[in-house]
Amino acid sequence: MESPFLSILALVAVLLLVVVTGGIGYLTVADWRDRRRRDEEKRTSRSATPKRR
Repeated sequence: MESPFLSILALVAVLLLVVVTGGIGYLTVADWRDRRRRDEEKRTSRSATPKRR
């Protein structure tokens, strides 16, 4: 018979794994979105600035 302590410990480990994986996914998507926005701002600011000779 399995100990209730081990069952709870396994459940907590799985929950922590899900939370950490979700956090890493969120940070990855947020970084990708910010990088895309910065690149878009660079392209927009270059085309809006008149070229000097």
